[in-house]
Amino acid sequence: MSEYDYIIVGAGSAGSVLAARLTEDPNVRVLLLEAGGGKEKSENFLIRMPLGFLKALLNPKYTWPMRSEPEPYCNDRVLPLPRGKMLGGSSSINGMVYMRGHSRDFDGWAQKGCRGWSHAEVAPYFRRLERSWRGSDDVHGGEGPLPIARNSDRHLLHYELMEAIERAGYPITEDIHSGNEEGASRVELTIDEKGRRASTYETYLKPAMDRPNLTVRTDTLTRRVLFEGKRAVGVETESNGAVEIVKAGREVILCGGSYNSPQLLMLSGIGPADHLRERGIDVLLDRPGVGGNLSEHPRVPVEFAANGRITFVNQLRFDRAAMSVIRWYLFGTGPFSRQVNSANPMLRTDSRLDRPDIQLFANPVKIGSDLWFPGFRKEPPHVLSADVILLHPQARGSVRLKSSDPHDLPAIRFNLFDNEADFATVRAGIRMVREIYATQPQASLVKEEILPGADCRSDEALDAHIRATAGVTQHPVGTCAMGIGSHSVVDPQLRVIGTEGLRVVDASIMPDVPGANTNGPTIMIAEKASDIIHGRSLPADETPETEAA
Repeated sequence: MSEYDYIIVGAGSAGSVLAARLTEDPNVRVLLLEAGGGKEKSENFLIRMPLGFLKALLNPKYTWPMRSEPEPYCNDRVLPLPRGKMLGGSSSINGMVYMRGHSRDFDGWAQKGCRGWSHAEVAPYFRRLERSWRGSDDVHGGEGPLPIARNSDRHLLHYELMEAIERAGYPITEDIHSGNEEGASRVELTIDEKGRRASTYETYLKPAMDRPNLTVRTDTLTRRVLFEGKRAVGVETESNGAVEIVKAGREVILCGGSYNSPQLLMLSGIGPADHLRERGIDVLLDRPGVGGNLSEHPRVPVEFAANGRITFVNQLRFDRAAMSVIRWYLFGTGPFSRQVNSANPMLRTDSRLDRPDIQLFANPVKIGSDLWFPGFRKEPPHVLSADVILLHPQARGSVRLKSSDPHDLPAIRFNLFDNEADFATVRAGIRMVREIYATQPQASLVKEEILPGADCRSDEALDAHIRATAGVTQHPVGTCAMGIGSHSVVDPQLRVIGTEGLRVVDASIMPDVPGANTNGPTIMIAEKASDIIHGRSLPADETPETEAA
């Protein structure tokens, strides 16, 4: 039986950060457990090369084959939910988009009782993690572990789209994290100076793995948390069929993400009591909020046939793609060293709103287009795509156990579009896309709308399109929600309410999904959690209120 000060379960976006920060203290012994593979996967070229994520995302070698339950308001469709199966977790297979979220998102957390999590209090932790291409200033960090790069504009039809957005009457911004936090900009990415993906494995964990006080075990499933009374004292693990008990002298910290952290709590007897009993699990603590409050950003596709052979499909011709891979490998440059995103519009469908409610995932290619070569493989159609992403959905879902077997993947249901407000916002977003893509110079790039189609105009027709095509952006949050209410799972110090020696540190603690890609906020949570555990905190930013005081 081994014993450590801290046991961290999950080496993903949060766990890798937390392990690196906690082991900066040489007197602390940390065990990091990861059910997925080790560095041989995290360092594979499909993972390191930015555009390789399009191939890795649904490959069972690199991702857990999670699926939703049939979505009742989306024609009972089952949605793919790939999660990273390696060190770095989903930061090793995501689209690398870096955003923080709107300042009012975090102020909303604080207003729900999450003391210490206002924008003024989390902003210093964002700066601490960032190594921005902009350098250090009052808004951005320039010396942190995580490199933030600006996306390329070559081959992406960036300027035509930006000009059309401005001509259509929507704002343009050079920096979505400064000023009014609204508008269209060039997307920023977690890519390093050599054109390599900057996962939390590469940027936090790998530099820390030589420390004698850090032990990392991969291909190791955590079966349950062990308790003495209500105090977490260790975990039960399984590797190569062998079951082992590992003790934690101080804390067990769950960093499994919004699907696995609530699953592990329930397997350990913490969750909705009736559900646990139905699965044959002894109830240690009745916490009805565990696995509830699941929130995601729905995305709904809008596509246009391009007016000619003008899209990124040209870069997917096999000979050009091969040269791009070589160029990336040798120099870290070229079309495969960045994202295919044309621009990152964060817009309001109603001027009365206090923050953007729609993000457009605009690309000069249909995602999923494959390599081609004349005479051997057919050229994919040239398509301009613009998914409408709902930033603040009202729908809430759940994560539940399929059985008491820790090998079983959990049952996940989002209840996407279970309310009229979410339908209405996405309808408005689709009409916004149509307006922008009908505005010059973008209009000259468009031949015709192909999805949902120019004849799809009425609310009823658009709702049918939403139900038939909606997916998710792989931004699940909220299933171990932070707060002070009866359905909260962790308190503002991220301690599981009703227990001792047990915390959750990952996206599951977010009470609401922020209006942004969630990898950046998850890393921020881990940075702040490391200070909470050490009993310290960075000074909050000054606000007009504090300055007046």
